[in-house]
Amino acid sequence: MALYVTFAHRGDKADGEMFMTLTRTGHRTTYRTTYRAAGVIAAVTATAMLGSTIDPAAATSHSDLRARTVLATSGQGDPAARAVFHPGSRGLGDSYFPKLGNGGYDVQHYGLRLSYDPRTHHLGGSNRISALATQNLSRFDLDLTGYRVERVTVDGVQAAFGRRGQELVVTPVQGLPRGQLFVVKVWYAGVPRTIKGSPIVFGSDYGWRFTPDGAFVGCEPNAAHTWYPSNDHPSDKARFTFAITVPNSRKVVANGDLVSRQRRHHHTTFVWDERQPMATYLATLGIGRWQFHHTKTARGIPEFTAVDPHLARQARQRHVVGLSGRITDFWARTFGRYPFSSTGAIVDSVRNVGFSLETQTRPIYGFAPDQGTISHELAHQWFGDSVSVRDWRHIWLNEGFATFASWLWFEHRGGATTWRDTKQIYNQIGARNRFWRQSIADPQRNTMFSAAVYVRGAMTLGALRHKIGRTAMRTLLRTWNAQHRHGTVTTQEFIALAHKVSGQDLTRFFRAWLWRQHKPALPAAKGAGTPSKAALRHLSYGFLG
Repeated sequence: MALYVTFAHRGDKADGEMFMTLTRTGHRTTYRTTYRAAGVIAAVTATAMLGSTIDPAAATSHSDLRARTVLATSGQGDPAARAVFHPGSRGLGDSYFPKLGNGGYDVQHYGLRLSYDPRTHHLGGSNRISALATQNLSRFDLDLTGYRVERVTVDGVQAAFGRRGQELVVTPVQGLPRGQLFVVKVWYAGVPRTIKGSPIVFGSDYGWRFTPDGAFVGCEPNAAHTWYPSNDHPSDKARFTFAITVPNSRKVVANGDLVSRQRRHHHTTFVWDERQPMATYLATLGIGRWQFHHTKTARGIPEFTAVDPHLARQARQRHVVGLSGRITDFWARTFGRYPFSSTGAIVDSVRNVGFSLETQTRPIYGFAPDQGTISHELAHQWFGDSVSVRDWRHIWLNEGFATFASWLWFEHRGGATTWRDTKQIYNQIGARNRFWRQSIADPQRNTMFSAAVYVRGAMTLGALRHKIGRTAMRTLLRTWNAQHRHGTVTTQEFIALAHKVSGQDLTRFFRAWLWRQHKPALPAAKGAGTPSKAALRHLSYGFLG
């Protein structure tokens, strides 16, 4: 006889109604006893071989808030019945954010159905999360900061839940076997909390930013869980659907493609669908009085741009729509097929915004961007969005590559070559400058977005292109994107591919440029000149003192 009991119980008494169901499948009988009371769920599921005698209700005498798993066997029964279930880990052990993300499952899809009131800033609704159990789960966590959580279900059955810091701890009524697809749905409501004063982005506010007419949402690296429950780490990418309801005077733009908009009385619901896997920090909502622009690039890629009316003139003057299309097409020719279904931009008027962000399919800008910014953020659609970091210490694979790409764009437009940019910046920064005293392969949490990560990262690629040749470099970047499309990567994987493509031993080169905390030797080359505007713009970022 095998007996497997899972229960989640609060309090010494289970006051309320008791429901008991009995299901027989073949030679197995399943008993489920569920107690329901105000704010209390206590449930027991017991499976036994037909003919055995069990009392599933007896297990509810335990009186604490923990979920426990009990296994009792007499040597009979199948291996599945003897499985032991454990809680998923709290955090994924990221080098810089060890508590971000959670173990035990892999999210497949987020279905956000939310309403937002720009006047009160109230955000509320539900998130339906489809996931695959990667271990035998007795309990699992979601990341969520703030809000009142009203209800949680797992596979349609109400589950016990609790809060612990940024963790929403969910205990289903029965264990989730490894390999099982399951659905957890969370109903929540409240006012989003903007992250303020963080040294990670040099004090700039990020996450959910309130604007006069709506919201501007940029979450890199750790702010997605300030507006929706999630497994908030780039190593767990998933598809997204957004159904967002706002007053009729507002519009909503998000990632992916606009599927529908439905007006009902005084509100309109906009449904956006991102069918390709996306890291949580890349999800965005733009809520405002947008001017929408629908077009296609010359290569036929759908382009959708939303522009704040206050910036419409500047956006036209800077040719944001046209440049976004041309740059997307150029990167597709340079780096390989565009990885998503549409491109574009979200151009919002945000006071004192300190960043733009490569939100998937269409970057967000808190201002009317120039071509240097547009080329950088759209390059991220390949480097950062499709090919994402597995751990945040590999951030140079995003920022160094996008910065190098913006240099490539200006080279393409007739400006300085990437090698000239590399040499000129190298010569401008003295050996004692702290720019050189940072390992960009492991830049540390509070300096992960320093100028060195961007510029020295780009210089590394500029020097590499000079060292192995333009043809090999083009092959390397296209192969990198093809092999890791919609996946996650590390620095060591890029180095290994560079060795293979170039046929050279690049160990010393990468050690000097990525890890050593002093000025590396620059490969000998001819020529001199002035660095491009893109190189100078990136050089001005951060603290080079």
